Amino acid sequence: MHPALAQFRRPGVTASPRCAGELCQEVPTIDAADSNSLAMEIFYARRDMGSLAVVEDGRPIGLINRDIFLSQMSKPFHRELYDKKSCIAFMDKEPLIVDADMSIEALTFKTVEAGNKALSDGFIVTRHGRFVGLASGFQLLGAVAEVQAEKNRQIMQSIEYASVIQQAMLRASRDALSSMLTDAVLVWEPRDVVGGDFYHFASFHDGWFGAVADCTGHGVPGAFMTLLASASLSQALERIGPRDPAALLAAVNRNVKGLLGQVHGKGESPKSNDGLDAAFFWFDAAQRQLYFSGARIALHVLRPDAVHFDSISGERMGVGYVDSQADYAWALNTVALAPDSLLFVSTDGLIDQIGGPRKIAFGKRRALDLIFERRAQPLSVIRDGLQGAFADWQGAQARRDDVTLFFARV
Repeated sequence: MHPALAQFRRPGVTASPRCAGELCQEVPTIDAADSNSLAMEIFYARRDMGSLAVVEDGRPIGLINRDIFLSQMSKPFHRELYDKKSCIAFMDKEPLIVDADMSIEALTFKTVEAGNKALSDGFIVTRHGRFVGLASGFQLLGAVAEVQAEKNRQIMQSIEYASVIQQAMLRASRDALSSMLTDAVLVWEPRDVVGGDFYHFASFHDGWFGAVADCTGHGVPGAFMTLLASASLSQALERIGPRDPAALLAAVNRNVKGLLGQVHGKGESPKSNDGLDAAFFWFDAAQRQLYFSGARIALHVLRPDAVHFDSISGERMGVGYVDSQADYAWALNTVALAPDSLLFVSTDGLIDQIGGPRKIAFGKRRALDLIFERRAQPLSVIRDGLQGAFADWQGAQARRDDVTLFFARV
């Protein structure tokens, strides 16, 4: 056997390779001065080799594609004509040659630039200009898939941990709601692992404060917005107190616009066009008065003997956003509540969900009718009925947005 065949050994390819050197295999090479008959011998001895590198003084100068070479040499009289001639006759003089230290990411871009030839023929790996081995396009595709899978795994681990943080942020409000209202139910369903909806509840000696908000987006961007908006609300509550929801909305609006660079001077452009829709409410326990201000989220009230819900729409001005006025003043609505009144607030993930036989939105009216039909039942039963109807409506349709629902009987 020719010495070129004896140099081959088959090392294992490193799992999750980081560079081209970890991807390649040591394989036989052929010298530029060697004949096509030797190339034929190598290909027949190594049926797993798709390409054969041609070297000169240990430095690669070309690549012979197995299929093309054997096809040419099988033609009539080609063995007689080419057997003893130099192997460079059927050599690709411009193969893809990369350094062993090139990262998988850089190698991927390089391979794409080289075109389909690099994927079918493979590529040569060198170190200090000298031949190290060959790697196939299929090995590269496998490596890219492994790297992407590892990145995705790390991202998902980060997002799952972010979900723990987000739920921890909401836990205090959920605990406060449980302690201050004996008959209240809260549903928080992010579309993804983390979400862009949040809520805030706090108990005081003379009443309680509540907020339900829907930030721009969902998933990770939405979750970042909930942290920013929730922190802005907490600061405003410390500074203003809980008894004026309209003033709180205005304070959060100014803070969010400032943090996102939406308050800009002449010649400046806004950094972000993000914000939130929100419903803020304060319940005065002694007077049984509910004070409500809404930014594109409505409050629905069903009094004990009423034949329909009374709905107070949120104003059309959003909190934050480039087009929202920095000095906008939301209206403060006052609602007298008879004992056993039912309150309902939801983000638009409920009403905007597409589904049903005609593939239309679930709608506000459908939700209110379902609640009205079950008005005498415990809120947990009302919640389960609404969620069941919502799931049936959604069917096989993809969930469009985060969903937050708040029910309370006061």
